[in-house]
Amino acid sequence: MRTLVIIDMQNDFIPGGALQVPGGDKIVPVINRLQDKFDLVIATQDWHPENHMSFASNHQGKKPFDKIRWKDTDQVLWPDHCVQNTTGAEFHPGLDTRKVEAIFRKGMDPNIDSYSGFYDNRHEKNTGLTGYLRERNAGELFFCGLAGDVCVQFSIRDAIKEGFSATLVDNATSAIDAGEFERIKTELTEKGCRIISSEALAGPGLR
Repeated sequence: MRTLVIIDMQNDFIPGGALQVPGGDKIVPVINRLQDKFDLVIATQDWHPENHMSFASNHQGKKPFDKIRWKDTDQVLWPDHCVQNTTGAEFHPGLDTRKVEAIFRKGMDPNIDSYSGFYDNRHEKNTGLTGYLRERNAGELFFCGLAGDVCVQFSIRDAIKEGFSATLVDNATSAIDAGEFERIKTELTEKGCRIISSEALAGPGLR
């Protein structure tokens, strides 16, 4: 089953949000057009408590984008974002969610950051996404959303580790750091990820 995985298309990641991704609003129409080309559409959603350890505001003397050591792991500190039950955590109002059959929330544990839609960053907890996809016989996954250089890439890496086929829809994804994302895409292709444009989904060989 060909599946579209929409990563974190939430207000706080859209320009004007707390952790804005350049061009994040521009990919919304592309993602909307994509959905009819898939048998299954799912989404992930950052869903942080106010006391989340990744928020710079919860570390005295620290500011957003500082780095600390947390549980023997390097941790980037972020602006407060996607706090549970806030407007910033909601999906962008222009995103068509009518075909989204399931939403997988992540980042709910205040003591562990979670970029991937499959696992937290220490791989201590899973979201249940792997089991859901296997139950639906969804082996061919296509990824889009925000941010390409953070949550999208970590989701793709975990998908490949879990044995799924992974494809990045490049023009339906935006990154915080476009230059860094180009380097990351090279790494992803080396791991077996395909990179295509949305237009390619209408062509042969992808069914």
